[in-house]
Amino acid sequence: MGAVPMVELWRGGRMESRHLGHAVVWHAEGGPVESWGDAGAMIFPRSSCKMIQALPLLESGAGAGLRPEQLALACASHQGAALHVGAVQRWLADMGMSEADLRCGAHEPSDRAERDRLICAHEAPCQCHNNCSGKHTGFLMMNRHLKGDAEYVDVAHPLQQAIRQTFDEVTGETSPGYGIDGCSAPNFATSVTGLARAMAAFAGAGARGDARDRAMVALRDAMAAHPEYVAGEGRACTELMRAMGGRVAIKTGAEAVFVAIVPEKRLGIALKIADGGTRAAEAAICALLVRHGVLDKDHPATAKRLNAVQTNWRGFETGAVQLAPGFPG
Repeated sequence: MGAVPMVELWRGGRMESRHLGHAVVWHAEGGPVESWGDAGAMIFPRSSCKMIQALPLLESGAGAGLRPEQLALACASHQGAALHVGAVQRWLADMGMSEADLRCGAHEPSDRAERDRLICAHEAPCQCHNNCSGKHTGFLMMNRHLKGDAEYVDVAHPLQQAIRQTFDEVTGETSPGYGIDGCSAPNFATSVTGLARAMAAFAGAGARGDARDRAMVALRDAMAAHPEYVAGEGRACTELMRAMGGRVAIKTGAEAVFVAIVPEKRLGIALKIADGGTRAAEAAICALLVRHGVLDKDHPATAKRLNAVQTNWRGFETGAVQLAPGFPG
């Protein structure tokens, strides 16, 4: 089966756009719970898998002593606000390193206040503004433990090989290959099922388990407790985790991937919208979180994304983003 309709945009009583996708819900012990589209579709998880990429840092002991905020930052696609940039800079300084050691590249922050500050100060953004700079700072810490060379984003580097091994183990699949992410790090492909299985492993992990279990608990709990570090103000990950009161960790990825870790139900959720539409991925993850009883359908953060009314520049209602018939059921 191919991708199935999940989200539609309606305007003037007519369907204007339709987003198709795939989704899988997986139980840590029971396996597949439900799915839509092609559960075996191969995807790049993009930034939705940052908690997997951070696992070797904690499993190895290299990240011992990191604060929960730093663990959340290691899993973040932050918006380059002063909060995020300052935290990355302090973490680098604590290791005796600097922005020059990063290999993620620089881009303008999406945080408006920080962007405006840079413009007014006639400053260029640096690599600490990159949305992946927290992940890369974690990479540097693990690389110091491995005593690897400076080019830690090379797919043959011991750090990336350790991540690849961990990735295959938690997805339960052998990745068929990789692509290079926006931050220059390898991004290993997996199926939607593999990604959901990995998230279920995080959901089912216990604090009294082995080193991997303890690392999974630390990362998922840090994300849920500090959503402001995972994304930022106004962003779906931050607002929806706040709406769920720290019970669930969620993470988006570029090109409309979204995952959720639901410890109380021992569930992992993964979805991919085929056309890469962010609005559809946000609506779809809301629908699945509501369906599984961890997100209030009437919460403002939900209403902003699920069956959301669209308005034009004059404030007139022009249409609505709504779920396609049959999804999620």
